Amino acid sequence: MTYGFIGAGNMGGALCKAVSKSTKDILIADYLDEKAERLAYKTGGKTADNNTIAEQCDCIFLGVKPQMMAEMLGGIQDALKNNSGVVLVTMAAGLSIDTIKKMAGGDYNVIRIMPNTPVEVGEGEILYTRGENVSNSELSNFLDNMKYAGNLTAIPESLMDAGCSVSGCGPAFVYMFIRGLAEGGMECGIDKKTAVDMAAQTVLGSAKLLMESKEDPSSLIEKVCSPGGSTIEGVKSLDNDNLEDVIVEAVKAAYKRNIELGKA
Repeated sequence: MTYGFIGAGNMGGALCKAVSKSTKDILIADYLDEKAERLAYKTGGKTADNNTIAEQCDCIFLGVKPQMMAEMLGGIQDALKNNSGVVLVTMAAGLSIDTIKKMAGGDYNVIRIMPNTPVEVGEGEILYTRGENVSNSELSNFLDNMKYAGNLTAIPESLMDAGCSVSGCGPAFVYMFIRGLAEGGMECGIDKKTAVDMAAQTVLGSAKLLMESKEDPSSLIEKVCSPGGSTIEGVKSLDNDNLEDVIVEAVKAAYKRNIELGKA
């Protein structure tokens, strides 16, 4: 398959780099030519304009902001009509598969994904759902060429906005926790670099243990907390400040915004 990327921003660029580990048949476009050129240099792909990508590529990643999607797709409608069987991959928060089809002006094959920023290092969480027109072979090819981006999780489209609020927005919430963990260490005398490295590795290792042990988070919390020990005192402080409730509200706020973006 020939892959096209319209939009060479952070997420589109990260996904392009992942796909480039499987194939070099890649065309890249961006409204800033230098951005597309830099990404083409890094991935071994080639630059092109939007219409060329729409006409020639088998699978096209639509890496533009939700509020810009209608204008972009409207500009390539005629070119898309010359490319039967093209698969459109959208990562725009709040925009449904049906909405993308309407904006593109046809009943196209659409895969909707919601990746997160760790795809940059091959450890992303990529939620995906496919439109009814996408064949098993098309989906299989897509998933195979996305394997270097991270973990791919199938999810019903009705839950995509909710899933995005957890995995798509989640890295920012995690980085805030890491920053707080590091700053706590700094106030206790640790230098900034060491504190940040310690906090990041602690989060990384804790997440890996959770996934590999298959245990419930509550069970693992109990294993760290010895009665009368130091950890339980920290946990009590977090409970008193309602840390988990604060995180729940952050996810709900992000979810609400995802819904609003879909109605805009």
